[in-house]
Amino acid sequence: MPVVDVVNLDGKKVGQVELADAIFGAKVNRHLLHEATRWYQREIRSGTHKTKDKSEVSGAGRKLWRQKGTGRARVGSIRSPLWRHGGTVHGPKPRDYSYALPKKMLLGALRSALSAKLAEQKLTVVDVLELETHKTKGLRETLGKLNGSKSALLVSHGQNRNLELASRNLEGVKLAAPHVLQVYDVLKHDLLVLSKDAVTRLSHTLDPEKRPVVVPDVETIAPAAAPAKAAAAPKAAVAKKAKPAAKKAAKKPAKKKGKE
Repeated sequence: MPVVDVVNLDGKKVGQVELADAIFGAKVNRHLLHEATRWYQREIRSGTHKTKDKSEVSGAGRKLWRQKGTGRARVGSIRSPLWRHGGTVHGPKPRDYSYALPKKMLLGALRSALSAKLAEQKLTVVDVLELETHKTKGLRETLGKLNGSKSALLVSHGQNRNLELASRNLEGVKLAAPHVLQVYDVLKHDLLVLSKDAVTRLSHTLDPEKRPVVVPDVETIAPAAAPAKAAAAPKAAVAKKAKPAAKKAAKKPAKKKGKE
């Protein structure tokens, strides 16, 4: 297992941490890195390109001159693609460039990217990646103490408002969470700065031998008890049916007694 030093924001060593060999010491697969980079660039491509065809450009629809007798070539519309300012034939249309890539390929590419950064000694583990202020100048000084690189990818777990505000205005510096880390960002930036929490999260997420949680089988499930209202409902229905009968009995006139 590779062992790296853990430093603080001043660049001083405060300890060591062991990195998983299957994640940070894996064999670099250049094909997976290429496929993951190409997939990410296609995902972020807007695809809003559009050209106007013959029916969309401006111009009258009348025939410019008669078909025969003028000595010139026949023409039906000023919006013809053969004319200047005419429509475009088979031009680009808005489309979606994204496509699906297997999850195993993405995870394998991320392992290769992290292993490549560690092999090139461009990976730094920080004890706590938290700033006291949101000033951009403070973050620039901190990066200068760590490696002096102007291009850095910061990976931190949890909410860190000061770090988010300080990093968003620095060119070449990006903040990302472990669960949304992309291969393209890891390869694009010179320095990769990971917090200890981020290393723990990545080790759990990218572990190739991670086993799913086994849920015990349930033999029988006790039926749910019937609600009390359901039992009282038939009684209420019987009472409602009995009321009209009582009314009818009340309406019947009493029998007249015979004359004495």
